[in-house]
Amino acid sequence: MERRSSATISTKSSTSPTRSGFTFQVQRGKFDHILANEAARFGATVRFGVEITAVTVGSQPVVTVRNETGDTEVYRPKFVLDASGFGRTLAKLLDLEKPSNFPVRAAKFCHVKDSIPAGTFDRQKIRIGINPKDRDVWSWLIPFPDGTSSLGIVASRDHMTRYTGTPEEQYWGLIADEPKLRELIPDAHTVRPVGEIVGFAANVKTLHGPGFALLGNAAEFLDPVFSSGVTIALHSSKLAAGLLDRQFRGETVDWQTEFADPLMFGVETFRTFVTGWYDRSLQDVIFHPTKDATIHRMICSVLAGYVWDAANPYTGPQSGRRLRALAAMCREQAA
Repeated sequence: MERRSSATISTKSSTSPTRSGFTFQVQRGKFDHILANEAARFGATVRFGVEITAVTVGSQPVVTVRNETGDTEVYRPKFVLDASGFGRTLAKLLDLEKPSNFPVRAAKFCHVKDSIPAGTFDRQKIRIGINPKDRDVWSWLIPFPDGTSSLGIVASRDHMTRYTGTPEEQYWGLIADEPKLRELIPDAHTVRPVGEIVGFAANVKTLHGPGFALLGNAAEFLDPVFSSGVTIALHSSKLAAGLLDRQFRGETVDWQTEFADPLMFGVETFRTFVTGWYDRSLQDVIFHPTKDATIHRMICSVLAGYVWDAANPYTGPQSGRRLRALAAMCREQAA
């Protein structure tokens, strides 16, 4: 999510046949501004332009920062929650990073004035496209109400090196190789510099420790193919807030069983579906011509972010085995 400069917020569960699921696509800058203002309204002190240079954790954490004037400030909070997203502040300062087992991929992305003619595209939906010659290459188009869209392409590093010129020329070269996408936005132009990130998958040794916990993408970043960033951030924050309230009241809290384990139930579900996307098992399910209504709702529910629904068989520790079995059935029927 963060790499797209956008946020996707799920509002309803799609597991129930009586309710439709939908999302809101919002520009990330505006979304973050709203969150910061609301945090301040509820009593939080929000600081901007402050760089965290050192952190010591334990029974009495110490946080050292450099402010906008270059002066050093020292804080001694009761507990440190890292919500720095892809910046991954504590993971870097406390040597918590560990290699991801995902292959290295690259993404080029930008905001564009899409100039999509009215009525040719449902702007309430996100468009995910797949390269017709290489199913590992895919694109996202996330439309905003002001006529702009977040538009990105994800591929292997080797695939990206086939495109030369300036970053913008490479970007439009990638888009030109997506026929349906090119037809949809023939008059689009960039409204901000093209961004690129390589090797975005990230992992950590632990989600918590004495005096600290990691929230959202500050802990793990899987892949931008599913809009998991805001979902994981909000769920981890909800878990941590409840535990800290109890801890500050003097209760004994088990951060592993009450925070890390429940959080990873959903993260591992997302991991299953990201893996399934690239090994094509999920694609084989999605593109199967016959859809069982119940299974269709279950899969869509996961893709909508309801990855902590233990009643859904495609969530949790068994999700990978079940998704692969479903894909095998789809391939057998299609043969």
